[in-house]
Amino acid sequence: MDSTKYSMADFMNIPGKDIMERAKLFSEFVDDVKAKHHFQYKRVALSGSGPIRRVLDPYTGEVREMINLASNDYLNLTMHPKVIAAGQEALLKYGAGAGSVPLLGGTIDLHIELEKKIAKFKGCEAAIIYTSGFGSNAGTLLSLLQEEDVAVIDMLAHASLIDGCKNTNVKPFKHNDLQSLESILKRVKDKYRTKLVIVDGVYSMDGDIAPLDKIVEIAKTYGAYVMVDEAHATGVIGKNGRGTPEHCNVEGKVDIVAGTFSKRLGAVGGFIASNKEIITLLNFYSRTYMFSTAMTPQVAASLIAAIDVIENEPELRENLWKNINYFRKNLLDLGFNLGNSETAIFPIIIGDDYKVKEICRRLHEMNIYANPVLYPAVPRKLARIRMSLMTNHTKEQLDTVLNAMEDLGREYGILCQV
Repeated sequence: MDSTKYSMADFMNIPGKDIMERAKLFSEFVDDVKAKHHFQYKRVALSGSGPIRRVLDPYTGEVREMINLASNDYLNLTMHPKVIAAGQEALLKYGAGAGSVPLLGGTIDLHIELEKKIAKFKGCEAAIIYTSGFGSNAGTLLSLLQEEDVAVIDMLAHASLIDGCKNTNVKPFKHNDLQSLESILKRVKDKYRTKLVIVDGVYSMDGDIAPLDKIVEIAKTYGAYVMVDEAHATGVIGKNGRGTPEHCNVEGKVDIVAGTFSKRLGAVGGFIASNKEIITLLNFYSRTYMFSTAMTPQVAASLIAAIDVIENEPELRENLWKNINYFRKNLLDLGFNLGNSETAIFPIIIGDDYKVKEICRRLHEMNIYANPVLYPAVPRKLARIRMSLMTNHTKEQLDTVLNAMEDLGREYGILCQV
């Protein structure tokens, strides 16, 4: 099989092939992707998250010291001494696990402390914590929205939000398009019991920010509630790092604030912050919460410390933004298309799956770890290399990446030759 003639979309459903036949064909596709050294997935790291990471090369077996541009650990809190120490202390005090689901025997004092802390941080009355960011979004929406309700959702919203809307009616609107949003809200105004507008605060593949102030204003005009997923916003945008509501001056006006603990907060899990009535409801109706063992003590303690760090060490956020501004200016000056990116996420849009695969292969050989994003994850004409920055990337490391991208951009015809 020649993998360059296919995409993952071709294997989502193959007419006439049962699951074993489909799996065999997809496995043959993956084998050829690997043979061409285009398989830049599940690379095995031998060190923790950081601007430089030791990675086991799947093709040569050697260990590479790579500039890491594939992490969502923007503030590098996974390696912060206070975050690590808090987790170690909790591990020794409480053990490795919570021992049960939250409603029965799994809730410990650290869970309650974390819920209160994240609620206050997000300017909400109450919060609930989950062991998975995907589970917090999907489980919340599955429990709140039914067949009499409607989800008015940005078409680029995260997969967990989309999957959470499977019990209800779904009306997608064009990405960050206020006219499209208002047009749909006009049409659904008197047709459904609950109308919930669902957006990301920062979009994971594009790095742009939702105009949340205007979204809230339009939603309230038509009697709709608003839910924002803060997965890529918490800790980074807003004057104090509290995310998109702070950035857009609508703290306290967003009905449901969701987020993950696995990105800027450096651990794993998710949360929902809202009024106390919604949180009470979720405690008893959100199946991904009720039927999952509670968050491990070590993670809960590390997250409490991580929020403290965000609040008390603004220099981490300030240095990240220095890196963001420097990297963006230089990529744009070279002539790369970054779409509408505004944050630490850099979509370098190439528009050709094969060139993306080849450039990522070459970057890997140059000890630069970046991710390909191909069709069907994005439209073919928007195929891209996704890079993300950390607060402790050095200027020298960023310059190494910029020089490599300039050379490869010219070699593959993305930038004009000089």
